[in-house]
Amino acid sequence: MTETDAHVELYKLHSELADRVSQRREGANRLHVSIAVGLVVFLGTLIRFSDDQALDPIVPAVVGICGLIVSASWYVVLRSYRQLNTEKFRVLHDLETRLPYQFFTMEWDPESVGAKSNRYTQLAVIETIMPLMFGLLFLVMSVYSVAS
Repeated sequence: MTETDAHVELYKLHSELADRVSQRREGANRLHVSIAVGLVVFLGTLIRFSDDQALDPIVPAVVGICGLIVSASWYVVLRSYRQLNTEKFRVLHDLETRLPYQFFTMEWDPESVGAKSNRYTQLAVIETIMPLMFGLLFLVMSVYSVAS
């Protein structure tokens, strides 16, 4: 096996590992969205099917606090996966320097190999907006229920 063949095999293995991290991140997103939406549906159901007087104001506050904890957890998990992916792709880019064609580097920005493109918004940046939005919703819910 030549040195280039060995680098290709390492590259294929590391690409697969990076893809698995992305799949786990997607699963974590699904889990957190399900829990957050479940909390909102739970509270909505309680409000819809209970008397105005029967629903203790502490219940929305508790649901809001639980939602804040879920949102914070979601944000931390996403940040951790983002850091892990950053390192995985750093290693992939390093491996690519030993290969005849630099797939990921060219995909990132084909015009200035390796430079950051302004035309591409990272999914990691976009997906971190969701836990912040849910966190804001749960914060408002908690504050409103405690204040009223």
